[in-house]
Amino acid sequence: MNPGVFHRADRMPPDALQTVLEYHERTKHHFDRYARSLGYLDWATQPDPFRRFDGAPQLPLDQPPLHPQPTYDALFRPGAVVAQPMNRQTISRLFSHALALSAWKQVPGTPPWSLRINPSSGALHPTEGYLIAGPIEDLHPEAAVFHYSPYSHALERRTELPADQWPVLAAALPPGAVLIALTSIYWREAWKYGERAFRYCNHDVGHALGAVAFSAACLGWSTRLIDTIDDDQLAMLLGLARQQGAEAEHPDCLLAVFPGRESSAAPIAVAWPEGLEAKLKDAEFAGAPNRLSSHHQPWLVIEEAAEAARYRGVWDYPPGADRPVGEAGRPQAVNRLAERAVHAGTDSPAAPDRLLPAEQIIRQRRSAVAMDGQTAIDRDVFYAIMARLVPALGPASDARGRAGRLPFDALPWPPRVSLAVFVHRVQRLSPGVYLLARDPRHETALRSRMRSEFLWRRPAGCPGDVPLWLLQEADCRRAARAISCHQDIAADGVFSLGMLAEFEPVLREAGPWFYSRLFWETGLVGQVLYLEAEAAGIRGTGIGCFFDDAMHEVLGLGDHSWQSLYHFTVGGPVDDPRLQTIPPYWHLAAREG
Repeated sequence: MNPGVFHRADRMPPDALQTVLEYHERTKHHFDRYARSLGYLDWATQPDPFRRFDGAPQLPLDQPPLHPQPTYDALFRPGAVVAQPMNRQTISRLFSHALALSAWKQVPGTPPWSLRINPSSGALHPTEGYLIAGPIEDLHPEAAVFHYSPYSHALERRTELPADQWPVLAAALPPGAVLIALTSIYWREAWKYGERAFRYCNHDVGHALGAVAFSAACLGWSTRLIDTIDDDQLAMLLGLARQQGAEAEHPDCLLAVFPGRESSAAPIAVAWPEGLEAKLKDAEFAGAPNRLSSHHQPWLVIEEAAEAARYRGVWDYPPGADRPVGEAGRPQAVNRLAERAVHAGTDSPAAPDRLLPAEQIIRQRRSAVAMDGQTAIDRDVFYAIMARLVPALGPASDARGRAGRLPFDALPWPPRVSLAVFVHRVQRLSPGVYLLARDPRHETALRSRMRSEFLWRRPAGCPGDVPLWLLQEADCRRAARAISCHQDIAADGVFSLGMLAEFEPVLREAGPWFYSRLFWETGLVGQVLYLEAEAAGIRGTGIGCFFDDAMHEVLGLGDHSWQSLYHFTVGGPVDDPRLQTIPPYWHLAAREG
């Protein structure tokens, strides 16, 4: 890659990269000490899990029944799902299967707690969602910015956009597109997890991004991450610049969602309208954010890391350089991290459609709290799950849905994350440590850095387009448990894994803002694992607590070129018989009754 293409804006603090690297090192767990937190749960300050803008006009969304079509497997075949029009009904379905409540749980004698479609560390849900759209049939006649309220399943109208500004924002978007924004409230995670919470907030963003992409695919729509709007602009557009203190929302990302399923992952360049900043400064944003906690424990290191990792438009070209333009003179995003590679090998046979309704799989997703230590799956099922985690396998496979595979086609960069997999109970496959190289470059890079005694052998029966390598045959349950903070769930499943990210060299080349995006990619991988587990009749759960450097030591990774950012386990769940499940919007029905 050509480092001259990257231009660090003047606004970036000179020590921002060092701040991010030091934050990452400081927030590692070790066998003899954990990352800094309170060490106990201060129930008196437990945050309200729901952000509301009191006084903002509400537009209740429909609560649609589950549709039997499309099937889950059809989502991965471009053209298999007919694109639906953008209207009130489809916007309602989009949020119902992306960011809405999925159920409430209750132990008799205790208050119920809510679950959502998008998973979250500790069910604390730091991620908020917004809709920015032009006029939508039967929903709202004007272009506006809305906050989505999962509790009410409603859109809270924050502000209406000037009539001349939405057409400029939408000029580079595909026809019928809307924008979805995601933000984070760090305090919600820091209340429980302390300094490590910034990590968790960012892989929660990845989960939410995946949830939006899968929900959009159910409607025959595509999702693309937009990199041409910086964090300051996004904060201004959403009215976040007016929030202050521990409960303030921080801008994360902006997504384009539009009818049609494309196999291309070409970036979309949304231009910031000239004059919009001045109009937004004077605009009235309806409603006041509700108070989440009576008081707060400050975690200044999180604020410092977030400021250092802030996205400041570093795709800008150096002053005086010619900036490529697209059709009709519109700015064209040029992302030098987006040079995609192709996996070699013979495609695996097209798997039959299992006829599982996609919306049912999405809504039934749960996080396992324990695994049974007995459930096993066949190796062909395991290989099929691994195949879904590989983003792109080359243009020859486009017609079969293997290029720009959902949901990784939402990202404008190639894979930066590969998976070290501990296989425990896969029939016809040796227990041991495996590597899923999600980009061909990763195999080469990791071969030279991992332990010299590793086998690097292709496992028996593995399809040519699943880049899986056996590193070591072994019963690795004890190691998996120890590395994941001594949690049995990492050893009692079918398999567990650590997500290894290209780290310091990428951050030095791209900039510290890419730190958050590495976690987004891990969350996106985790979201696929959640749904694949459900489709296979088992269950998954993310593991945020692990001993970082112990994982690196097991693999022989001795420097910061690669870092393990997120762990995950899949297996047969053990359900708690005490737990009762309550429908997601029982409270609205009770209120209406």
